[in-house]
Amino acid sequence: MRPAKLRPLEALGFPAPGGYHSTNLWPPTHLMPTNQHSSTDAPVRIGSVPYLNAAPLTHGLEREIVFLPPSRLALELRAGRLDAALLSVTEALFHDGYDLLSGPGIVSRGPVFSVGVAHRVPLEKVTEIHVDTASGTSVNLLRVFLAARGLQPRLVPLTDYASAPAVPAVLLIGNAAIDFRRAGHGHDWWDFGDAWQRAEGLPFVYAVWVLRRIPGLDPLKATLLAAAHAGLAALPDLIASRPEYDPAFRREYLGGCIQFDVDAAARSGLDRFAERLRSLDDRTVFPPHWVR
Repeated sequence: MRPAKLRPLEALGFPAPGGYHSTNLWPPTHLMPTNQHSSTDAPVRIGSVPYLNAAPLTHGLEREIVFLPPSRLALELRAGRLDAALLSVTEALFHDGYDLLSGPGIVSRGPVFSVGVAHRVPLEKVTEIHVDTASGTSVNLLRVFLAARGLQPRLVPLTDYASAPAVPAVLLIGNAAIDFRRAGHGHDWWDFGDAWQRAEGLPFVYAVWVLRRIPGLDPLKATLLAAAHAGLAALPDLIASRPEYDPAFRREYLGGCIQFDVDAAARSGLDRFAERLRSLDDRTVFPPHWVR
């Protein structure tokens, strides 16, 4: 049966998919790369999220990258201030004119640990979910899951991370989700990687290198592929040397919960996600356009 249509996020007071909501959702500065650029520095044409899960794909490029939340990266890419960004896949699904770089990406093939809903009451009884609007992919995956369960709680933008433990249900992503779960708040965890794998039997792709569809980017593509190759080759060293969290967690998370190969199965998972999005409302969902 076709799931009941949910209202688009804009109708709920959210920004358009990929749009930015609140600077209060920016991760704490101690979790930010120490060599990050701001958008007011000298021109930077590559962007990435500032999360631990992106580290292997940006290896060696850190000083050439602007680090922003995924929703901010989307705005920079649309404005032409970036040529490529390691970005939520919904930016390319909801907006034409983007290419997806074949090969590297942020993928789960089971529990992902860092994307999901923390809840203090059973999901069927939740009437309101506060959502981190930094990632359009995670918010829209939540909408897919709710539609499949026939649930329609109100989605409310999370104003800041400090308030997350006090609300009955909250969608969290990236380092903020890791911090929340490791703090031992006692909430149940609805893991989106696990939920997708159980429902669809396919990997889920959270982010890929999204490129503007303009000429002259072949050298940039080669640079991004080389960085990913080098980062994955250096993964044991990255796990040992990164400052976030402890080595045991980094070993479990990088290469375990989070994987980095968008293979044929992962592409099928992204195609399935696009199908599920089309069932939610009348917004156009574009097929992924992969390039090498």
